[in-house]
Amino acid sequence: MEIPLFPLNTVLFPGGPLPLRIFESRYLDMISSCMKQNAPFGVLLIREGHEAGPAAMHTVGTLATVTDWYQGSDGLLGITAVGTERFELLSAGRQHDGLYVGEVALLPAVPSLLLPEAHRGLAHILENVLNELGRLYEGLDRHLDDATWVTYRLVEVLPAALEQKQEVLESTDIPNCLELIANLIRT
Repeated sequence: MEIPLFPLNTVLFPGGPLPLRIFESRYLDMISSCMKQNAPFGVLLIREGHEAGPAAMHTVGTLATVTDWYQGSDGLLGITAVGTERFELLSAGRQHDGLYVGEVALLPAVPSLLLPEAHRGLAHILENVLNELGRLYEGLDRHLDDATWVTYRLVEVLPAALEQKQEVLESTDIPNCLELIANLIRT
């Protein structure tokens, strides 16, 4: 599957929201095309480089689908996308306009697990945080008894290092990720 890529200094998780303000012509064209075709784009964490120039990317990312858009008072396009599925980047190239396009393979979905009793407190913390974050998270279905969903949402909102967030995205060991999160919250 070949998709346009959006290298960012953020990690997008399946089911998570991604607000973006689009101003570069390559991304305006990409978003327009994705919306017309109802097609996803790929979000990958930048390993080296910058969002506005050449970038080396991690090889595991998340497909994103545009769910809302608006024209800002400053004239910039604002969008909200939602992460859908994880993928592995098999190869990538950069077009003449600077847009990255990649061949990707979808990764198996991380299975839903019942949130262990020992980590029920994390769901309560998450619920309070999501309520405080307001609009960005108010439209999301909440699955506070699902360990995978709780893990992804907590890692999104915690001030963890991007490399730690990337490790969680790449992992299928949700119990281990919950322990990592519990340790982050304790410190």
